[in-house]
Order: sequence, then C-alpha cells, then structure tokens
Amino acid sequence: MRLGRVPLLCAVILAGGATALASCDRAERALDAKDNPRIVSYLASHPEVIQDAINAYQVKQEAREVAQSELAIGPNRAALEHDPLDFVANPNGAITVTEFYDYRCPHCINAAPAVLKIIKDNPDVRFVFKEFPIFGETSDTAAAAAIAVKRAGGDYLKVYAELMAARPLTTEAVGQIIKEQGITQASLGQPAFVHDANDQLIRTRKLAQVLGVHGTPAFIVGNTMIPGERMDDVRAAISVARARKG
Repeated sequence: MRLGRVPLLCAVILAGGATALASCDRAERALDAKDNPRIVSYLASHPEVIQDAINAYQVKQEAREVAQSELAIGPNRAALEHDPLDFVANPNGAITVTEFYDYRCPHCINAAPAVLKIIKDNPDVRFVFKEFPIFGETSDTAAAAAIAVKRAGGDYLKVYAELMAARPLTTEAVGQIIKEQGITQASLGQPAFVHDANDQLIRTRKLAQVLGVHGTPAFIVGNTMIPGERMDDVRAAISVARARKG
C-alpha cells in the first residue's frame, strides 16, 4: 500500500506546487527511513505510474474547472450568445454554439475546418464568434481586422477561414486578406476604430474571465463547456441540444 501511495504524492507535487510539496514532505516523514530505497527503486522502475497519476489529476482538475464554468453560463447567456458586436453565422438557428478563439492558436487552427463544416451542414446551428486574442500583437491585429470586416458587412467567414489558414499569420498577411474585403490596414489604426475594437475585446476578455475560459478554443453549447479542439464533443452536444428541442 505504501508503495502505491508515494507515486501519487509525487504526481501531486508536480501538479499542485508548494502546498502539495508540504503535504508530501509530511507523508515522507511518516514513512520508515528503511523504505526509502524501495520507494526510489520502485519509481525508477515504474516512471509511468507518476505520469498516470499526473494525467488523472489533470483530468479531474479540468472537470472541476468545467463544472465551475458551466455554473456561470446561465447568468451570462445574453452576453455570451446575443452581443450585437459579435459575428453570428446562421443567425436564425435554434441551437447556439459560441466559440472563443485566437487566429494563432494551433488548436483553433485545427478546429477551424470543422467549425465551418458545422455551420455549412447545420443551418439550425446559430454560431457565435468571440474574438479572443491571447497570442500576442499579431493576434490582436487579426482580431481587429475581423471586427472591421464584420462592421463593414464583409465576408466574415471567408476572412475567418483565410486568417486561420495563413502560414505564417503575419501583419502583412492580415493586411492582404482584409484588402480583398475593401478594408485598408491603415483603417485599423484610426482612433475611433481602435477605441471601439478595444472595447469589444475587453468585454470578451471580461466575459471569458467570468466563465473561466483560460485558453482557446473553448466552445459552449447550451450549458455545456467544451475546452480544446474536441470537435466530436461539440457535435455530440449539438445533437443533444437538438434532441431536447425535439
């Protein structure tokens, strides 16, 4: 039993920081000194036990965070699903999916084709796009560009797809993409636009904080939060929501 407990404690050290370290120290002092060589030998021979414990801890931690996030969805549904500043695909759809994303996030890039396919194949799915740049200045520029396209009535989905597909995504690439929509890169620097775009992004960041969205992508379907590029889970949540509407 002792040997089975120690790897778990070591995993908690790695995942839990100083508090877990203190707990582990107390646990180790409770063990007989003569057992320590056996513990070290066991861990050296079975390092996968530590990794398994870390993985299990991370899964539980993510589940806990998702559960906390889902409690905040209801009170913030209007801001989440009906902010007039956000672009919405299939606006008359009965089922709403919201995505927080960044154009430089590799997981968002991987998920983008599936997002576009969901929109195309499911006209009953109302898809809300939340610009949530977290990967630096180029991400900020890309988000501002998409906001400008939306406000100008341009082809937002085309721009979304092109920004996600750009390799690499640079300021110059962003400028070329929006130029095809009749928007100049210089216009993104106009004080009035910068003020309004910043206000929109600040609102989104505050909402993300309230909902516990710490990374991208994050999808919300009804009361279900789905972090990461788990598109099978997104599609499953859509199916559940559709069945409920019956």
